[in-house]
Amino acid sequence: MKDGFLRAGAATPEVKVADVDFNVEKIIAMVKEAENNNCSLLVFPELSITGYTCQDLFLQDALITKAYEGLERIVEETADINVVFCVGLPLKVGDKLYNVAAAVFGGEILGFVPKQNVPNYGEFYELRHFEPFIGENMTVDDIPFGRIVFENVYWPDFTFGIEICEDLWVKNAPSDELTSAGAMIIANLSASDEVIGKASYRKDLIKIQSAKCLTGYIYSDCGFGESTQDMVFAGHNLIFEDGRCLAETKPFGKPGIVYADIDIKKLSHERQKITTYYPEETDVMVVEFEQEPADNLKLIRKFSRTPFVPSDDKARAERCELILTMQAEGLATRLDHVHGKKAVIGLSGGLDSTLALIVTIHAFDRLGLDRKGIIAVTMPCFGTTSRTKNNSVALANAYGVTIREINIAEAVTVHFRDIGQSPDVHDVTYENSQARERTQVIMDIANKEGGIVIGTGDLSELALGWATYNGDHMSMYAVNASIPKTLVRYLVSYEADRVRPDEPQLAEVLDDIFNTPVSPELLPPTGDGQIAQKTEELVGPYELHDFFLYYMVRLGYSPSKIYRIAVMTFEGTYTPDVIYKWEETFIRRFFSQQFKRSCLPDGPKVGTVTLSPRGDWRMPSDAAASLWLSDLKTVLEE
Repeated sequence: MKDGFLRAGAATPEVKVADVDFNVEKIIAMVKEAENNNCSLLVFPELSITGYTCQDLFLQDALITKAYEGLERIVEETADINVVFCVGLPLKVGDKLYNVAAAVFGGEILGFVPKQNVPNYGEFYELRHFEPFIGENMTVDDIPFGRIVFENVYWPDFTFGIEICEDLWVKNAPSDELTSAGAMIIANLSASDEVIGKASYRKDLIKIQSAKCLTGYIYSDCGFGESTQDMVFAGHNLIFEDGRCLAETKPFGKPGIVYADIDIKKLSHERQKITTYYPEETDVMVVEFEQEPADNLKLIRKFSRTPFVPSDDKARAERCELILTMQAEGLATRLDHVHGKKAVIGLSGGLDSTLALIVTIHAFDRLGLDRKGIIAVTMPCFGTTSRTKNNSVALANAYGVTIREINIAEAVTVHFRDIGQSPDVHDVTYENSQARERTQVIMDIANKEGGIVIGTGDLSELALGWATYNGDHMSMYAVNASIPKTLVRYLVSYEADRVRPDEPQLAEVLDDIFNTPVSPELLPPTGDGQIAQKTEELVGPYELHDFFLYYMVRLGYSPSKIYRIAVMTFEGTYTPDVIYKWEETFIRRFFSQQFKRSCLPDGPKVGTVTLSPRGDWRMPSDAAASLWLSDLKTVLEE
């Protein structure tokens, strides 16, 4: 249970139609296999005890009686197995036959959930045999029967509901009501025959339902052994979490179980955060069970090292195109509103200012404005290297914008004299004086030219407070404010890949900027003229900080949980000690630097994580970090 992960399984056993003993053996074996794999919740297909394709054999008392005896045997032989599981069977109640799912654990039947929507169209003739459940909840031999949410008393977030095949495909799915009643996971016992195009439609349907209901969704499909008299079944099993596919079997694969680790704490966090998701009064029964959670679950789930960046090349390119369009549209709208014809950018030769220039180029092109109205200002000072300065000039020339060089060393030296700062003391005053002078210069140029200053700082810098207050922290429109550093690189690279063959100089300079170390260049270069002040050596690797940022702000993970998944994700790249060091740095800086985020300039939100005080993030500037740091320290005791 540690960190809220629950291992779920979707099983497709080999089946023999109407051979209950054979099917029961396969089910019991799979339940035992699931326990060996630390699975807490296992789902079997619809009518798995008898097989789905029994047709009029469902009208035979012999099969109905044998099916219940088979269930009793399953219950008895799995009594000491720490797995909750759901199996399907025909169940006669009074004089009606229902297609039900039985939830089983600890040697007892927790409840029966009957199918509510019984199809009788196309290839389906289920109304010939089964009654749809539209009545009141009740008990059958003291066992709950009806609409049920099952709740683990040892793990309150582990709650699940059940729907059966067609129930998902209707306009008001039972899972809508079940999740409103508190079910964190939906188990679907299904027998969905395969036709052309159905697999992708099925997957999309589960994706949308799991996202809409903020739920984990376990879909178990029947497969090999079902009758192929008129249909074929593919065993297409799927496990989703809030719209994300965690596991999927290839249709027409071998019988077996597919596993995934569902983060039910994340689901709980999302339901807490999204105010339009609220519990409703329902007639759903709550049935408790007492299952000990697996405390030492070794996760099989994988986490992206770059959660802000899609791993698939095609998806990443599409994301980059959309983001650049959103940034440019935001800036174009602002320029149009203020009747602006000019924009001023402090161009450093680094990634962030390059991206800001690219966005401004796109905005001007969208508005049909002359690119010469973009004034790129390079402001060399004590730490500027020839590499970054030359790249600034080359980039501006390649894009056809106006370039101005203003050496600020003399102005900063005068300022040092005015405030009594020794040029030989390379402290924070030495650095910030340069940053503020640069901001003053471009602000005043914007006033003189009737333009606006385009901000270059990115989301990762805002999270760490790696910006000079009222220096590069300030602008008139901050186009990069919700772009994390790991994504900035891909956006610049994407733009470089789109350079026309007749623009070799632009491609060359973008490539060199991409490979330039990240630095504010506020300290003198090394003896051989190289960059001396490298940001990631001072505050830590941005790929770690972006990882911490995503899971803390977007998903509300605790620091200890973030640490554990980071150790697993970055194994072989960073040691646990290094990860701990930089996560501690992240927490300290994130809390101490909130005052800079409380007065951010306007800028477009483009992703699910932003730190604008007018958007997604509101935090007191004087909040204490001690609770988060204490939680992180608990990992040292493990």
